[in-house]
Amino acid sequence: MSSKRVPFYQKRHKHFDQSYRNIETRYLLQEYSARRAASRQAATYQTSGLGKTTCRLCAKRLYTSSDEATHEARSLEQKSLHASEKKRIRFVTDLAALQEEIHSARHLAREQLDKIAIQRMVEERMALERYAVEETISRAPEILVRLRSHTVWEKMAVRLYVTVQGFPTPVVQWYKNEELITPASEPGKYHIESKYGVHVLEINRAHYDDTATYTAVATNVHGQASTNAAVIVRRYRGDEEPYPAGILYGHLPLPLDMCFTHFDVQFLERFGVTFGVEGDALTLRCGLLVTPELKRLQPRAEWYRDDVLIKESKWTKPFFGEGQAALSFTHLNKDDEGLYTLRIVSKGGVNEYSAYLFVRDADAVVMGAPGAPMDVKCHDANRDYVIVTWKPPNTTHEAPVIGYFVDRCEVGTENWVQCNDAPVKICKYPVTGLFEGRSYTFRVRAVNQAGVSRPSRMSEAVAALDPIDLERLQTIHLDGDKKIVIYQDDLEGDVKIPGPPTNVHASETSKTYVVLSWDPPVPRGKEPLSYFIEKSMVGSGSWQRVNAQVAVRSPRYAVFDLAEGKPYVFRVLAANKHGISDPSEITPPIQAKESIVVPSAPGRIVATRNTRTSVIVQWDKPKHEEDLFGYYIDCSVVGSNHWEACNHKPVKYNRFAVHGLATGEKYIFRVKAANAVGMSENSQESDPITVQAALTCPSYPYGITLLNCDGHTMTIGWKLPRFSGGSNILGYYIDKREAHHHNWHEVNSSLIKERIYKVEDLTENAYYEFKIAAANIAGIGQPSDPSEHFRCEAWTMPEPGPPYDLTFCEVRNTSLVILWKAPIYIGSSPVTGYFVDYKEEEGEEWITFNEKPESHRYLKVTELHEGKTYVFRVRPVNDAGIGRPSDVSEAVLVHVKPGTKEITSGVDEEGNIYLDFDCKEISDASQFSWSKFYEEIEDTDRFRVETIGDHSKLYFKKPDKEDLRTYAVAVSDTDGVSSSFIMDEEELGRLMTLSHEIKNPTIPLKSELTYEILDRGQVRFWLQAESISPEASYRFVINDAEVADSETHKIKCDHSTGLIEMVMDRFTIENEGTYTVQIQDGKAKNQSSLVLIGDAFKEVLAEAEFQRKEFLRKQGPHFQEHLYWDVSEECEVLLLCKVANTKKETIFRWFKDGAGLDVKELPDLQKGVCCYTIPRLSKKEQGEYKATLSDDRGQDVSALDISGKVYDDIMLGLARVNGKSASELKVHCTPEGIRLQCFMKYYTEEMKGSWSHKDSKISSSEKMRIGGSEEVAWMQICEPTEKDKGKYTFELFDGKESYKRTLDLSGQAYDDAYAEFQRLKAAAFAEKNRGKVIGGLPDVVTIMEGKTLNLTCTVFGNPDPELVWFKNDKELELNDHYVVKLEQGKYAGLVIKGVASEDSGKYSINVKNKYGGEMVDVTVSVYKHGEEMPDIKPGASGKARPVPPDEIQWDFQVQNWNQFSNGEEEK
Repeated sequence: MSSKRVPFYQKRHKHFDQSYRNIETRYLLQEYSARRAASRQAATYQTSGLGKTTCRLCAKRLYTSSDEATHEARSLEQKSLHASEKKRIRFVTDLAALQEEIHSARHLAREQLDKIAIQRMVEERMALERYAVEETISRAPEILVRLRSHTVWEKMAVRLYVTVQGFPTPVVQWYKNEELITPASEPGKYHIESKYGVHVLEINRAHYDDTATYTAVATNVHGQASTNAAVIVRRYRGDEEPYPAGILYGHLPLPLDMCFTHFDVQFLERFGVTFGVEGDALTLRCGLLVTPELKRLQPRAEWYRDDVLIKESKWTKPFFGEGQAALSFTHLNKDDEGLYTLRIVSKGGVNEYSAYLFVRDADAVVMGAPGAPMDVKCHDANRDYVIVTWKPPNTTHEAPVIGYFVDRCEVGTENWVQCNDAPVKICKYPVTGLFEGRSYTFRVRAVNQAGVSRPSRMSEAVAALDPIDLERLQTIHLDGDKKIVIYQDDLEGDVKIPGPPTNVHASETSKTYVVLSWDPPVPRGKEPLSYFIEKSMVGSGSWQRVNAQVAVRSPRYAVFDLAEGKPYVFRVLAANKHGISDPSEITPPIQAKESIVVPSAPGRIVATRNTRTSVIVQWDKPKHEEDLFGYYIDCSVVGSNHWEACNHKPVKYNRFAVHGLATGEKYIFRVKAANAVGMSENSQESDPITVQAALTCPSYPYGITLLNCDGHTMTIGWKLPRFSGGSNILGYYIDKREAHHHNWHEVNSSLIKERIYKVEDLTENAYYEFKIAAANIAGIGQPSDPSEHFRCEAWTMPEPGPPYDLTFCEVRNTSLVILWKAPIYIGSSPVTGYFVDYKEEEGEEWITFNEKPESHRYLKVTELHEGKTYVFRVRPVNDAGIGRPSDVSEAVLVHVKPGTKEITSGVDEEGNIYLDFDCKEISDASQFSWSKFYEEIEDTDRFRVETIGDHSKLYFKKPDKEDLRTYAVAVSDTDGVSSSFIMDEEELGRLMTLSHEIKNPTIPLKSELTYEILDRGQVRFWLQAESISPEASYRFVINDAEVADSETHKIKCDHSTGLIEMVMDRFTIENEGTYTVQIQDGKAKNQSSLVLIGDAFKEVLAEAEFQRKEFLRKQGPHFQEHLYWDVSEECEVLLLCKVANTKKETIFRWFKDGAGLDVKELPDLQKGVCCYTIPRLSKKEQGEYKATLSDDRGQDVSALDISGKVYDDIMLGLARVNGKSASELKVHCTPEGIRLQCFMKYYTEEMKGSWSHKDSKISSSEKMRIGGSEEVAWMQICEPTEKDKGKYTFELFDGKESYKRTLDLSGQAYDDAYAEFQRLKAAAFAEKNRGKVIGGLPDVVTIMEGKTLNLTCTVFGNPDPELVWFKNDKELELNDHYVVKLEQGKYAGLVIKGVASEDSGKYSINVKNKYGGEMVDVTVSVYKHGEEMPDIKPGASGKARPVPPDEIQWDFQVQNWNQFSNGEEEK
């Protein structure tokens, strides 16, 4: 399992379809294969002489098997006389098999000889053709690049170049002024070179006398050719530059079109089969080695697609130089799919390389739409008409194409116009309505039931011109290279009305249109012509003008709207400005029908192996292959029923190499044909084929090494060939020869099965070399390169010999496993261990990986670097020391290959533990090799290997702890596919547990045993199995006693669903215990238990009792839904409940805390909903609310305690309603400060409302007071300052959502509010300190004449007010009768001494200071002695009347107040 690094130039596909080869070579092979019988007979006689040669390897390979078979046959005939009849039959059978094998070997040998003969005949034929080609070459010399004149300075070197071709090769001689130049005449002066057809004359250190005319004359037997040039040598003068820039040697310009005679071209890194997507950019590159390498002289690189030369365009950009040839695609389309060939052309021949480029459809814009059409081309262009054709897309997954849309675009614009309104069903469409003289490009879109595809690549530009116009031009040549160009019209004379068109016929027919063509009238006249077409259905007798609206200027026209299946006749009229011609002759009847039909399906399809990723598909052509575009091939993985397109552009041949397949997968193929009408039906599917490389001979063995020598024999070993050829290697042939001898001698006459062999009969101290060839069923491969020279000298050293057969497996990103075989020569003592050394491929110093010798013959090397390439060697150790190292291994690239798989573990349906590995890259020769600790497993008592196809399993027969090991698998004849698996204790335990479960099956349960309380208080015990058969049995066990089906324990089982249940009619305290269900279905068993003891049982019992009581409760009037609360949009709290099973006599009542509630209107029980409304909820409404139902059948009660959490939840509900209806924040100023208010339907401080300032929450304080009333929430800013500016937010939270109202109190809003606050604050201060009467004066005073009246009151004011008394609104004049007094500054009085009747009236006191005051009235009534006291009712005059301050004084006071207030704030 060696893992060899693959060179970069071999990382592409190396196998190609034979259809890519030269067609003539294929025909030649077919011609020679017809002579195979004669060749075989001739080969038989020719090989009889091979044994006489010194090297009999080839002869032995062909006839050893035959001689052995003959000898065994004779021996069998002698023994058969004494054997029993049964043994004779067995021997005869073996003999027949052996004869068949001999026949196969002979057949293969004859085929090889046939191939050699064919190869020789092909070479002879090619040599003959080469000679014929050479005979056609012009023999005379030909100057390809002529001499150029030069002007140089003295003492400079000058070179003259000339390129000559001819056959035989011409001889070139140089002349100076017609005198022959011979280098020997002036040694060192002249140097003449001639190489690859380029001839050079070099003049060293040119002198002034070298100024002359130089001539090169080329001569051969067929003729002579010459060329000359002038060389001017100038002398240096003081005022001139001695060496002008640009003429030094090495800067002399060479002609760019120089063509060399021969180049040796080698392709290095080649582009392989490539896969692209429409719309992508892509480059095909090929590294080249061109010999000789000349900067100014290169061969010509040409790119071909399907044998059509590719030119540079907006889509393709070829490049050649810097050691590579490249073809870049700026925008891939399916038009670019095909076989690409790079040809390097020179006079020496053509070197070429080919590979296929696949371009799949880009993702559709509309799901299910088809791919874009391709290969859009224009035909038959005329003044206003052109035919557009295209090829249909492959619809593998999509619905079939139902038609196409054709778009046109005038060159120079980007405006695409759709040409047809309805989809055209065939891949051809005549586009009319073009403008003469303009150029157009076209594109096509496909349509199916899902939608429209992406547009195709646009066509080449085509001009709307009449090609006949060029034919009507005549040129008359005059002397002096002058010419006159005239039109045919000028020669026809004065023609006014044109003649009728001629030769009217149908150039193309279709189901939907007919294209008419005709010849213009002769003579036609100078005026521009137009045409009118008329049609008539056969038998109708009437003519209908087709183009009545638009005249046709081209002698072509597509007639649409024809009845399918009906014949028509047509005629054409020509017209100019003078009139209309007579109609043309009537055409024969023309019917609108397809000229071609849909092709039939291709015939038998056969798939054969090609490479590891490709298959050759061949098929029979369809019976009807009219005008085929080509074929589409689809593939599908067997069993998937999913088809994929193999090609996206029709292929013309009935043989195709399908690439990009998965190695090891089985595929089937189908083919369909395509033409302009549509697609054929799919062909029959091919037989399934596994993707593997075709059978070939194996490659050569390598790594031949000497393992032991005793002086007369040598033991050699070698490694497996890197490629087995797709079948098992049958054995090896060895040849030997002594050093410096020419002839090889065979070592073995029969195949050697092992890769180690002792070569005998050798000469001591002689040197020998060996080569080895491997053989398989396909034949004998090429022999290996000769080995090193091994000296036949006896090994006597005490150290062991070299290990051998170093192989590698499990190559990962940083590690690999190396394996080797023990030395054949062990020395004086057994080998005790090994050292493993490694180094980078280009490195010099070896690194020893293991510090101590490794006793096993394998080692996992770690700590490697990803992407690096390493080589390894192994050194053995015994008691005598370290022995000879092994040969250095091949280079190994440390990198995980894409798609690397690992071993997986599992348990099959029978409970067997296995390790599984699959490999898609296997061939017929591949084998899975399982090992334990990297030693092949041979213990059949404990292990069993089962391999089917690309899957292999290692079964453990008796798994136990002895199987805790590392297991590995390697697949031969692959690129190092291998893996390992560590079976640790945990993994083995898991697998054994799973195995036990499978071997001892249990019935899987969807649900364990559980219970359910039914609505009548019944208890249902049940479980459900995944699936059980109708024969399954079950039983219920309660407290170790089986329960039978009865009225109290109803047991049943639904086998279809696996449901088993038991219903207990009455669950009582006696039912406490353990419940078990046991199930058996064949061998499978299971059981489930449920323990109902203690609290668990009490919970079930309580639930059962509750459900039973609920059932009884619902027999009378009851609450279907118990009391619950809700909040209305008006912020009313509603207590609701739903009742059921009521009647007219049923009584419903409300209670709170045991006391009945009076309601205005009793609820209508028939509606089923009862409601009690709490208009404004507050704490006083907290309490327990009950609703009762009662009648003669029973009663029911529902209660709701509105307190605690319930009360809080209701408040949250109120907050939700209020939050949605809350107004925006408003500013209201008071004398204390600025108040922000939010109005809502109902508000209480128990709602979760909060205020914040600048996103910081505000708590109620002296500065910020928070409060509210029923309809408003407010927050007052007392004594606002600048710091109180900003955004204020009021938030209501309903438990889930927040409702916020914000106000930005800054700027003008703050200034206005602050001014209003100052005004109100000043007004409040004035109101507080103004003069006023605070008590003492009555409203009415009744007094008898002669007495003294004392009116006393208490006054207040700051500063002290002024007092003025009035009588009947006139200021009272004070005298002895009226005395005013003021005591202690606040007790004012009016004393009226000896009152009389005249003193009756209204007395007023005016108390006033600078802030204002008030006037209080007192009514005084004086009655005479003896009269009754009058009953005087107080009037409105007794109330205090405010007295404003003086205005000027008030403004002054307000200003003083503001200054005072600001001063207080600053303090």
